[in-house]
Amino acid sequence: MRSVFRSLATYVALLVGIIGVLVILYAWNFPPFRGSVEMTNDAYVRGQVTLMSPQLAGYLVEVPVQDYQRVKKGDLIVRIDDRIYRQKLEQAKAMLATAEASLANSEQSRKSAEAKIVSAKAAVESAEAAFNASKTTLDRTASLLKSNIATQSESEKSQASYDQAQAAVHQAEAAVLVAQQDLNTIVVSRRSLEATVDSAKASVELADIDLQNTRVVAQQDGTLGEVSGRIGQYVSSGTQIASLVPDRVWVVANFKEGQLDGMQPGQKVVFTVDALGHQSFTGSIERFAPATGSEFSVIKSDNATGNFTKIAQRIPVRIAIDPQQPMADRLVPGMSVVASVDLAQGGTRLAEAEGK
Repeated sequence: MRSVFRSLATYVALLVGIIGVLVILYAWNFPPFRGSVEMTNDAYVRGQVTLMSPQLAGYLVEVPVQDYQRVKKGDLIVRIDDRIYRQKLEQAKAMLATAEASLANSEQSRKSAEAKIVSAKAAVESAEAAFNASKTTLDRTASLLKSNIATQSESEKSQASYDQAQAAVHQAEAAVLVAQQDLNTIVVSRRSLEATVDSAKASVELADIDLQNTRVVAQQDGTLGEVSGRIGQYVSSGTQIASLVPDRVWVVANFKEGQLDGMQPGQKVVFTVDALGHQSFTGSIERFAPATGSEFSVIKSDNATGNFTKIAQRIPVRIAIDPQQPMADRLVPGMSVVASVDLAQGGTRLAEAEGK
């Protein structure tokens, strides 16, 4: 009788052991229970967390926001004391006004030089007329001298008048050349003045940009993280004052390389979120990382030395979250999720999208 019970207990223990092994195989999705669903708990909600910093140095005079506050695009986050930058803008505007006045004065000088050229040319015409008259007088005196009607003294006076008139013509022509060179000098200097005006305008724009940069505003809608800026705090370029988390989030699931066979973009993904009571959400595979996670690490392993132990690598998979789901607005970057993909499905949604 004892041998019977002993045999029965052996069979029961053996049956319990077999059931335990089968349960483990089923729980870990090993053959013969391996199905088409691949799952990983190495998955997290991701988003574009933006660190906000000023471009200028100065004291903070206004911090109208608080930690974890909802903001819209253009809302003021902090404001730096702008008195110095306002004065720099006014100084740049004054320099621009001076440069424009110099340019305007150059325009008046150009017109005056052009008028001098006209006057010099008129003087040339007058000198030439006087020269022609003296030449006529000289010729007539020479003819009268041959006839002994005019005296030698009169002939010498006519010659002197002729030479003087000829010199006056040369002087007037030289005055025209001088006036033309003055005009060329004014034209060349005008180019320099125009460059000075352009430089002054650029200085005004830069000063205006610096003045605008004293206001650090939200570049898009989102929720603030911890606001570290305080009124009276001195900040410099690059000082972190806050962080902004936009509304758009997604999931990155790190599947083992052996789980990727059959995965493709467009496949439906079901994932649960630990922080939301394992609330279930749906999404779809967008794309795969171009390398395993270990390839992006700072210190890479060297498998070419010593004994080698094969370790399954993980490849990040980006998952888009389907819109308009209950509690989807509570998904924030960093949350842990458990993602599952049924490999029996195809990437039909992606194929349809590509077809469109």
